[in-house]
Amino acid sequence: MLPSAAVDAYIASFGPELRARLEALRVQVRTLLPEAEEKMSYGMPTYKQGRNLFHFAAHARHIGLYPGPQAIEVLAAELTSFKVSKGTIQIPHSGPLPLELVARVIRFNLDSLRVCAPQPRAPSRPAEPEPL
Repeated sequence: MLPSAAVDAYIASFGPELRARLEALRVQVRTLLPEAEEKMSYGMPTYKQGRNLFHFAAHARHIGLYPGPQAIEVLAAELTSFKVSKGTIQIPHSGPLPLELVARVIRFNLDSLRVCAPQPRAPSRPAEPEPL
């Protein structure tokens, strides 16, 4: 995947400490999703591979991770130390960046993408003529 100049600019717009956290997050995401398209969508870095798999964004007191509601529901037991909502995980700036958790969330979304991918169709047989 080629880096997105728009994502570069987004990350560069923050102060050094937050920029370092965002860059570490970006490296993690790009490592786990090497085939995904990196772009800005909804004003935040987005990783798309057939469909949106992961978004993140910096906020005043936290980094928001946006993996979708299914990942949050399935991984709820691992998210108890974070504020979560239907499709968001909030990582406070005051704590460490949980890169292993991020990896599990991304792997879950990638696995669900593979499960939901359309299966190749068997070649169709020509219709048999109706008897006379």
